[in-house]
Amino acid sequence: MGSKNKLRRFRENETFPNVIQPGREQVIKGKFQYKGRWHEYFGNSHPIVLELGCGKGEYSVGLAKKFPHRNYIGVDIKGARFWKGAKTALEENLQQVAFLRTQIELIDLLFAENEVSEIWITFPDPQIKYKRTKHRLINTDYLDKYKHILKDEGILNLKTDSEFLHGYTLGLLRGLGHEVLYTNHNIYQNSGSPPEVTEIQTFYENQYLEEGKPITYIKFRLN
Repeated sequence: MGSKNKLRRFRENETFPNVIQPGREQVIKGKFQYKGRWHEYFGNSHPIVLELGCGKGEYSVGLAKKFPHRNYIGVDIKGARFWKGAKTALEENLQQVAFLRTQIELIDLLFAENEVSEIWITFPDPQIKYKRTKHRLINTDYLDKYKHILKDEGILNLKTDSEFLHGYTLGLLRGLGHEVLYTNHNIYQNSGSPPEVTEIQTFYENQYLEEGKPITYIKFRLN
């Protein structure tokens, strides 16, 4: 994407009512206005679902169409990328969809304890090198952050083309005593996945499928 195109999208994001872009210092100092008050932002008390590392926002938009009585927030630091999802949500009048531009490491400062019902993590960077473990969106530190903001029965979903990340996550969850509700190492060859797992596809997922990569999925709950 050219720099001019990125700048145009950044400018458009600033005009979109469904895009929220808090400053890092504002969040760290505890001055983010929607923490614990996201239902006021949406104007309802529906469950809140997050898409972390949302990219173009395909899951936030796709889930909103499929399950309209929930609120969806796509979270990513790359605003030029989620511009497409934000624009689509506005054009299709999906008022229960918002996009939050921020670092995911701050997630527990953006949502209050027990404020979130479900989290989707779709095709994150697997950060395969050992020294990159701390940057994986699935590691002990991030799981603690997710546990803090999730309701007691809250659900997490990991969808990835990385067999490494799939296996690593299963091992980590079982080692820590968390509850693996469902797992599938090839969702398009093995049946049984929830419909939204196969019916909603991301931009990158389509690329991986063209390359013949198996797509994996884990549904789990933190104990």
